[in-house]
Amino acid sequence: MNNNLLETIKSVGGEPLHLEYHQQRMENSLKSLGCSIRHDLSNLLHPPMDGVYRCRVLYLKEIIKIDYFPYQLSPINSLKLIYCDNLEYSLKYENRDELNKLFNLREDCDDILIVKNSLLTDTSKANIALYDGSKWFTPSAPLLQGTTRARLLDEKKIFEKSLHMSDIKNFSKVAVLNAMVDFCVLKDGIIA
Repeated sequence: MNNNLLETIKSVGGEPLHLEYHQQRMENSLKSLGCSIRHDLSNLLHPPMDGVYRCRVLYLKEIIKIDYFPYQLSPINSLKLIYCDNLEYSLKYENRDELNKLFNLREDCDDILIVKNSLLTDTSKANIALYDGSKWFTPSAPLLQGTTRARLLDEKKIFEKSLHMSDIKNFSKVAVLNAMVDFCVLKDGIIA
């Protein structure tokens, strides 16, 4: 199995965004694997100066590869609930085979919302937040501790809460959040 780790960073006009959160996750991931090596993202990234790019850093004990891809937002308007109690994705690995299998079950929806042990977790590519009319809440037990999620928690724009599948009816809006989309409210907020 491919155990390479992956970091995806948004760059606008040659400037990688929120690099300190990516650096922290990268260091935490390596430390959890027993690695004391530190890769300094601020010295490694050299994205194109024009436009919006997805910087893809593949790493483990060494930097394996850095790629830059022009980025275009793919709209997400609907999420299909998918149940999977045994999925583990606490580190951002290059290998997404299990997530891709679940994603292929989305039917007519744009993405999936994974339910693990009756708790809402993440979509196939993003953390989520739900709006109760007053505050935005993100699951306290996500599959992956996303960098945008961490930043928005630090900024007190979202708040952690244990979110059960049955709680969906108590919320009026759904947002997806990751490094590339930042915080994107679903237009129709549809969860099927």
